[in-house]
Amino acid sequence: MSGSFGRGLHTAPGRAVDISAYERYLGRWSRLFVPALLGAAKIAKGYRVLDVATGTGEAALMAVPLVGDTGFVVGADISIEMVKSARARLGAPRFLPVNADGQALPFGGGTFDAVVCQLGLQFFPNPAVGLMEFRRVARAGGMVAVCVGTTVAPMWRNLAHVLGPFLTLEQRDALAKSWSLADPSLLEELFRNAGFQDIQVEQIRREDTLDSFDTYWAPIEEGVGQIPQAYSALDEANRRAVRAEVDALLAQYASADGKLTMGVETLIGRGRA
Repeated sequence: MSGSFGRGLHTAPGRAVDISAYERYLGRWSRLFVPALLGAAKIAKGYRVLDVATGTGEAALMAVPLVGDTGFVVGADISIEMVKSARARLGAPRFLPVNADGQALPFGGGTFDAVVCQLGLQFFPNPAVGLMEFRRVARAGGMVAVCVGTTVAPMWRNLAHVLGPFLTLEQRDALAKSWSLADPSLLEELFRNAGFQDIQVEQIRREDTLDSFDTYWAPIEEGVGQIPQAYSALDEANRRAVRAEVDALLAQYASADGKLTMGVETLIGRGRA
């Protein structure tokens, strides 16, 4: 297999994001942690909020009602395809999507009351630079909160394991970034080195239940996400074999009626600018 993941990692270069597939493969798990992330950022009515690596706008969607008619949410993402998907999904007058690199944000210092980043910082080439940028654009005393992955959750771990022999070294390195900030002490140190105060790092676990293995597998077939991109590049025989092996591995999470219950853990770090 050759090629690399698209800019922003979750969609192939030049391909529009299938919002429904993204929601079913990643969004349903990601949003389980958004309330805790927004709570860590202490978002309130009238706030100017920056959501870095907004993706399809999962965090922004929940932040818009919190800021009300007198505030606004800017959603920034390095992938123009993701920016377009967030704009199409939200369509809210208080949401402003921007195509921007989280390590070089196009905003002046102290522009925002709060900055959040939901499952994006671990993919930055240099997370330390990203956090320094988050602090720069936050007002003095404003909160910055990030959510990063910890343990490799079963819905992604088993698929990645089975696909391993088909992946290029570049693709394996990209996948490894998903868990590159899994150490709480490392995340705390990054906040401290970026100049934050009142730093807290908390580990959170959430579970969700899928109706069946077919429900789990359908968005993978649609190729949205890092690992599904690699799966889609396989020939039909290998795709069938991968599906059968993943089905067998996930059987341990299935109930008698075929439903799959799986858990995800993240770290939520926050600091005051």
